[in-house]
Amino acid sequence: MTRILVTGGAGYIGSHTCVELLNAGYDVVVLDNLSNSSVEALQRVEALTAKKLTFIEGDIRDAACLDQVFASHLIDAVIHFAGLKAVGESQQIPLAYFENNVTGSLSLVQAMQRAGVYRLVFSSSATVYGEMNPSPYQETMPTGMPSNNYGYTKLVVEQMLEKAALADEKWSIALLRYFNPVGAHQSGQIGEDPQGIPNNLMPYLTQVAVGRRPLLSIFGNDYPTQDGTCERDFIHVVDLAKAHVLAIQNRLNNVGCRAWNIGTGNAISVQQIKDTFEQVNGVEIPFEYAPRRAGDLASFYADPSRAQQELGWHAELTLEDMLRDSWNWQKQNPKGYQS
Repeated sequence: MTRILVTGGAGYIGSHTCVELLNAGYDVVVLDNLSNSSVEALQRVEALTAKKLTFIEGDIRDAACLDQVFASHLIDAVIHFAGLKAVGESQQIPLAYFENNVTGSLSLVQAMQRAGVYRLVFSSSATVYGEMNPSPYQETMPTGMPSNNYGYTKLVVEQMLEKAALADEKWSIALLRYFNPVGAHQSGQIGEDPQGIPNNLMPYLTQVAVGRRPLLSIFGNDYPTQDGTCERDFIHVVDLAKAHVLAIQNRLNNVGCRAWNIGTGNAISVQQIKDTFEQVNGVEIPFEYAPRRAGDLASFYADPSRAQQELGWHAELTLEDMLRDSWNWQKQNPKGYQS
């Protein structure tokens, strides 16, 4: 059986990907330091799939720990999620982001090389396109300079992996450039559980809906968009998770380094998200318009055609599915995994 190491597998996207990997017949080993995740998520993954996975509490920056993982488990490929991911926080503590996301990724890739494991799917971001490229973003565009340190770490790791693959043809690397993952597993058993004040729109909105926060702030309503609010390419986390399974299958049979956009290709505004959430779930969301945030682009969205042609992947779940599943998770777990 093909065995996949999933770093950061107890996190939001990681846990959903573990479900899809187990359902697809893969053996899963999760390495996670639990800094922004919960073992409870992995227990629920096992319950949802009626399959077991192996969990190791450890850090990708710990070379001895990584060597032990590769020595104890015959790993065929790695999906790399582990890292810090809050845009605002990355501006305040950049060195922590460089250490976790860049040094951590280097440490992982060096351990893979020592173990002779050369197949990797990297969790990247649409922020690598920077501010100058027009939407829809295409993989053939040159990468730009991201407007925040989180995005910058993704760009640095992408470049590092591209250069490693150029120097050694044994490497087979997928760079998955996510747009805006939202939603939760249809069961409501696993979902997004940020610690502290959420940085992303959807968990903030659902926490307002469940009464944990007083109101939603919509940052800017004077952008050159359909309704004046920012537009983003929102993608259901289950669709995103399935893309990782297809990327693994692709990398088991190919070499080199290849980037794929994982998005729907649709630009949905923040106002639309709030309004549609209310319609789908019958819950009113108190809100206010607030000043624009520094670094927010008016609109960006994917051209996902390369992923469709080369991976056989496309987004299947609708905006209504995303909003219904997000609320279903929050309603069942008002305090996240602590409920």
